[in-house]
Amino acid sequence: QAGFVSVFVGIETPDEESLSECRKVQNTKRDLVESVKRLQRKGLQVMGGFIVGFDSDKPSIFQRQIDFIQKSGIVTAMVGLLQAPTGTPLYERLKGEGRLLRQMSGDNADGSTNIIPKMGLDTLRQGYQQILDQIYSPKLFYERIKTFLREYTPPTDSRMRFGGREIMALFRSVYRLGIRGAERLYYWKLFFWTLFRCPKKFPLAITLAVYGYHFRKVSMLAGLS
Repeated sequence: QAGFVSVFVGIETPDEESLSECRKVQNTKRDLVESVKRLQRKGLQVMGGFIVGFDSDKPSIFQRQIDFIQKSGIVTAMVGLLQAPTGTPLYERLKGEGRLLRQMSGDNADGSTNIIPKMGLDTLRQGYQQILDQIYSPKLFYERIKTFLREYTPPTDSRMRFGGREIMALFRSVYRLGIRGAERLYYWKLFFWTLFRCPKKFPLAITLAVYGYHFRKVSMLAGLS
């Protein structure tokens, strides 16, 4: 009713042991996927924050994060490596254990970390790369858009707007994603699936497809994919 259309949720991890480790107990003992879908059904796009590299994390956490993100339909999934901010209990504990590398970058989604993880730095980096390569690949990204749109209930006052800017953006997406893009097959499948199955959500579907293009571009520029 207040007009909000999206919400950022620090989900962190689907692993309950790791949630307890970072004292995020409010996320334990519940069905996190269903909690996300409940927000989506209420008309909110969920942007999710995720972290890998907890002491409790096993190498299986990377695939578990991918599976959770796909099942929940969180289109904007921001995954980062665990970092220890100065002055926190985590920082002091790892300092005492001799497991600090340097000061944190301040951006937990830049692929860097200032800790020595228990699973090993190489294992953590390779697993992190696996997550990014998967969740922002055209196949999984477009599947996730459809998962989200099936669940999402637009606000009752939602309207399809086709002004000059919207039409220009649509044509640009057709050219860059539907003609030139490596994802063109998935783009057109989403295009027609949304147009005929849920036309009210068509503008949002195209918007999210454009998000995916920019996510992949930013990851490439940052050397993360």
